[in-house]
Amino acid sequence: MKSSEKTLREHSKFLSLVLRHQPETIAIQLDSEGWTDVHILLQQMIKHKRPLKLVELIEVVESSDKKRFQLSPDQSKIRAVQGHSSAQVQREYAAITPPDTLFHGTATRFVNSILEKGLISGERHHVHLSADLVTAQKVGQRHGKVIIFILDTKQMHQDGFRFYCAENGVWLTEQVPIKYLKLFESNQKN
Repeated sequence: MKSSEKTLREHSKFLSLVLRHQPETIAIQLDSEGWTDVHILLQQMIKHKRPLKLVELIEVVESSDKKRFQLSPDQSKIRAVQGHSSAQVQREYAAITPPDTLFHGTATRFVNSILEKGLISGERHHVHLSADLVTAQKVGQRHGKVIIFILDTKQMHQDGFRFYCAENGVWLTEQVPIKYLKLFESNQKN
């Protein structure tokens, strides 16, 4: 029997917390690539009053529209694909040439800070970027009224900035200075 959409979202949100940011919440360990043992994760979730069965965990992984999580081929380990702030995790992504343009969707309340400092990773290890406007719009909607920045990633790459693409298609870089950013002008209502 499939879990409800609400239950899946709740499990996904909690897994994001422990697999990206605070593994200590349920006393699990993440290796440098973010992997943890599925059996131990499920045991610790039970101990911390967040029971989850293996079949439900697999459903969370498979139903995630953003493909936030990844199971090892034998399903013995799980990790968050990107978005880590935990010091335990220092994923080694292969640097690749980005598309000429990438996008960053966020809330309008962050515009002044971004125009002052550029895009910074904050507590996370990387700035998250989208390959298309639709995805950037969806990402920005999570934070409030949407604003989208267009990045001149071609010039950034030529200037020596490194880019990575996580397994779920999210583009990553360490920072984006202001000179590579332009506000996207659109007639669409947010």
